[in-house]
Amino acid sequence: MSASKRDELVAKAQDIFYREGFHATGMDRLVAETGISKTSMYNHFRTKEDLILATLQHRHNELHAQLMARTEELAKTPKERILASFDSLKEWIESGEFRSCMFIKASSEYQDPKHPIHIAAAEHKRSGLRYLAALAKAAGASKPEVLATQLMLLKEGAIVVAHLEGHAGMIEAAKAAAHTLVETAVAGS
Repeated sequence: MSASKRDELVAKAQDIFYREGFHATGMDRLVAETGISKTSMYNHFRTKEDLILATLQHRHNELHAQLMARTEELAKTPKERILASFDSLKEWIESGEFRSCMFIKASSEYQDPKHPIHIAAAEHKRSGLRYLAALAKAAGASKPEVLATQLMLLKEGAIVVAHLEGHAGMIEAAKAAAHTLVETAVAGS
């Protein structure tokens, strides 16, 4: 399988896993929906879990780049970017493609913290936390890691509630709370 075919398979599998779940999606379903033979699939991915890991890495690269780029388009200063990160999150939730967080789903289906899929999902979240901590530090927060953790909790909670309630209204509430946290953290430095 060529690199472009592999990328195509990973992208298609990502869509299927995101829509249907990881355990609920069997290899026969993947073969039927991707149009890739089972032999070709197994030639490139020894197991379904290897394919899941590839889709998680693809999704991480795609989503992280998309949300960061959009955040940076919306705001210029680190302080503004912290709040704009909630706007880019809202756009994603309202995009029509939102089906909760693929990484929350993965960690829910693979709950053992030592499982490679759980580890990949947790690393995605840590990556977002590092981004927020860097913004908080650049904005002059007195305790950037604490602020980043608080912001991450707001974002993750808003994602879950938006998924459960079917709308992005929680993002505005989370952004308002974030504004208060940022003002307090920056004023206290």
